[in-house]
Amino acid sequence: MSPTWLYLSLVVGSTVVSDLLQAREMKDHGELHDFRPNAVARTLSALSRRRYLVLSILFMALSFFAFLKLLAVADLSFAVPATAASYVIETVLARLILKEHIGPRRIAGTLLVAGGVALLAA
Repeated sequence: MSPTWLYLSLVVGSTVVSDLLQAREMKDHGELHDFRPNAVARTLSALSRRRYLVLSILFMALSFFAFLKLLAVADLSFAVPATAASYVIETVLARLILKEHIGPRRIAGTLLVAGGVALLAA
């Protein structure tokens, strides 16, 4: 496997994992309603102990550094659009793992993104 495809796979894979973990934590924790400094500090302290959120941050850091390496071996005009493959994978996994409803417009948009990524890969 060439370095370009390796780094692209790392970017897409780690972004997908990070976003799924983050979505799960957001659903488990819920909205923040109290924005007083003490309440925000307590919330940040509680969130720092949430293992899936911490893992999400680590995977996003991996994605960032893999993207930097990808830019070192591939053109920006390829790297940025190709990483959009994460949107396609995330949409499928949101339905399968998070049990989210995926409407017809979102399916159409996902198929358009998949088509664009396929054109880049050719």
